[in-house]
Amino acid sequence: MQLSDIEHNIRVIRERIEQACKRSGRNPEEVKLMLVTKTVPVERIQMALDAGENLIGENKVQEGLQKREPLTSANPSLDFHFIGHLQTNKVKDVLKFATCIQSVDRMKLATALHERLQKEGRTMDVLIQVNTSYEESKFGAAPEDALALIQEVAKLDTLRIKGLMTIGLFTDDQEKVRKCFKLLQNIRREAQELALPNVNMEVMSMGMSGDFETAIEEGSTLVRVGSAIFGKRIYPDSHYWNESVKSE
Repeated sequence: MQLSDIEHNIRVIRERIEQACKRSGRNPEEVKLMLVTKTVPVERIQMALDAGENLIGENKVQEGLQKREPLTSANPSLDFHFIGHLQTNKVKDVLKFATCIQSVDRMKLATALHERLQKEGRTMDVLIQVNTSYEESKFGAAPEDALALIQEVAKLDTLRIKGLMTIGLFTDDQEKVRKCFKLLQNIRREAQELALPNVNMEVMSMGMSGDFETAIEEGSTLVRVGSAIFGKRIYPDSHYWNESVKSE
């Protein structure tokens, strides 16, 4: 795929974001576009960055480590999020490249991050991942447990909770997907009402290539788009999201 193709795809996605915002009476500047770069070579990611993008998300720790040096050296202000399932034994490595971890879904992981960050004397932005589709194949805190998790994570002063993340139901029925996004918004409102220290519900990371317009209509502030920009991948999403790995 040549530079012109990637630039064209980004323009198309940004136009669709603008139209979705217009339909829902929102300012397009309220919605960030994240490039999901799983399996995408550094050279092609750099083409997108050259086109003006600055926010990427990786699903695999090893890929993030491999891409860190070439990408951050060429783009010092790159915002590099980790969006995949994170095992506790990968905490040290993920902190070598991530500027935000969007997939905090259990207290054991939050505690492992906190302890490592304490050793390094720094803090980290995180999102709480919620399994709004109630699918056993997906990670994320159960919606009914999300508030309790937020309250516990908020006690860890190295972790700055910036909002919530979810992966909508994998279906072509947008109304079923919409229910997932509405549920996440309800959790956000409940969390805001608690007015917890160390918690800022400004980020709603929801919506991917197949459903980001619906997500925007339901209040998403960050959409995660990969295949619609870089092209289809040879493996299914399940290969990259690593949903079959048990959390330790």
